[in-house]
Amino acid sequence: MAELLKLLKDGNKPSLLAACVNTFLGIIKGIAFFFTGNVAMFAEMMHSLGDAANQFFVYIGSALSKKPPTKQFPSGFGRIVNLVCLFAVIIVAILSYETIKEGWHHFLHPSGESSGILIALGVLFIGIVLEGTVLAKAAVEILHEAGQEKAGITAIPKAFPYLNRAKPATKLVFMEDLVATSGNILAFAAIVIAYFTGWGRIEGLVSMIIGAMMFYVVGKVFLDNARGVIGETDEQMLNHIAYLVMDDPNIKDIVRLEVIKEGEFLHVELVAEADPKLSLAFLDDVRDHLTEILLSQKGVAKVAILFDEDDGKTSWVHVDERHDNSF
Repeated sequence: MAELLKLLKDGNKPSLLAACVNTFLGIIKGIAFFFTGNVAMFAEMMHSLGDAANQFFVYIGSALSKKPPTKQFPSGFGRIVNLVCLFAVIIVAILSYETIKEGWHHFLHPSGESSGILIALGVLFIGIVLEGTVLAKAAVEILHEAGQEKAGITAIPKAFPYLNRAKPATKLVFMEDLVATSGNILAFAAIVIAYFTGWGRIEGLVSMIIGAMMFYVVGKVFLDNARGVIGETDEQMLNHIAYLVMDDPNIKDIVRLEVIKEGEFLHVELVAEADPKLSLAFLDDVRDHLTEILLSQKGVAKVAILFDEDDGKTSWVHVDERHDNSF
């Protein structure tokens, strides 16, 4: 139990915050739907509950992924977060389908003017504020994980270029809350338009749009985490690490270099060529020095280095000459 609590303490904090916020929003949106019968509110309730379940699973997965390697699992448990995300998107996909189905039914057969407009708008306004706050915090976390300076109120637009360098859990929270904030704004606008124009079908239309946005997140999360489960190369870090390795005067060439994403971490495997005249003791010092450098890079948790004798030919061609010094 103590080990589990320690792992949970190290879980992804933006995911936990987002899960708590979305649970609260799902409950109050459900209450508002019960009193108003507003289908856009129903869509937002399903959206918030789906996001809460997803983000809670991601928090648990991110915590368990930090479990130290064991003799039976020497590569560690980093990919657990990807597996958990794949399971979580099934829930969101079901809720997305129900949201679209309910929206389509309401679009074809509008139920007339819904009651309690002030209740619905008030709940949605709370949702916009809370979801926007979580979105901003996730954006700040993305910039932090990418090694960028905090950007204050401009963090959200500045986070987009660095999404692929964020941890899987943080990236998921950002995407889901971006869609959630947009969905709250759309639902708010739909209720106002329906009230002043009498066009009740717009609530069903917005419900279908929200469901479609949820499906987009499902597809994106599924593809990202499916690659993570299989074992995906981090191309940016691969070039960065190759640059660091080749910068060592004792390394003549790189035979093989792999930088594999293991959940939130990176595992590096390197086979490098060195002068055959160098002693084993000297090469051991070179290995220790390179290992220390590589382990100091953001996200790198494991390094394995082997040496081969230099064959006089240069075979490594993947080093990016436009080296990014932001790591």
